[in-house]
Amino acid sequence: MSTNKIALPKVGTLEDWHEARQALLVKEKELTHAQDALAAERRRLPMVPVEDHFTFTGPEGEVSLVDLFHGRRQLIVYCAMLEPGAAPCPGCSMVMDNIGHNISHVNARDTTFVFTSPAPQDEIIALQKRMGWDTPWYTDHGRRFADAFDVGKRFAVNVFIRDDNNRVYRTYFTTDRGAELFDTNFRLLDLTPYGRQETWEDSPEGWPQSPPFEWWRLHDEYDT
Repeated sequence: MSTNKIALPKVGTLEDWHEARQALLVKEKELTHAQDALAAERRRLPMVPVEDHFTFTGPEGEVSLVDLFHGRRQLIVYCAMLEPGAAPCPGCSMVMDNIGHNISHVNARDTTFVFTSPAPQDEIIALQKRMGWDTPWYTDHGRRFADAFDVGKRFAVNVFIRDDNNRVYRTYFTTDRGAELFDTNFRLLDLTPYGRQETWEDSPEGWPQSPPFEWWRLHDEYDT
């Protein structure tokens, strides 16, 4: 993006920069400690038994909720916005782009990550092939699973754990900006002077901004 005729940060001395950076670092460390404390509280949430039986379709055929664990103890399910015959959601596609080989590191800690959505497998597989995704992605028929776990027609994240008898329990739920934890692209932009360049951000006068969602694309569509 050209910066011609676009406002820039004010110029300061190296001493000015070090002083301001040190003040910001104190706040960044406070935020890190607060996030650690929040994660500790999240780990102490009670779990709720999953009483209903849910089935999905994957490349291997029909599977149950327990099957989605792939033998591991914990399961993270991202319910993506992909309806039968519909165009993929750019926001959910950003999440899929960012998962990548993170799956291997998550699996190493006895945890499985999968996507679900109402779209049939042929549409899911075609999109995965186009975009280069290989994270497990299952069809939630009629969004029965999504409706049961507070998702509906939006996107959301649910977390589950199973016991030694394959009883499944729900432990966590988040949606909206709570799911931004997957979006490395936003984390990178947040480090820059212009940020995400979206209209909701608190930025200095003259900073380039546009409405959120409008600039989002699938990663192979930015040059079209």
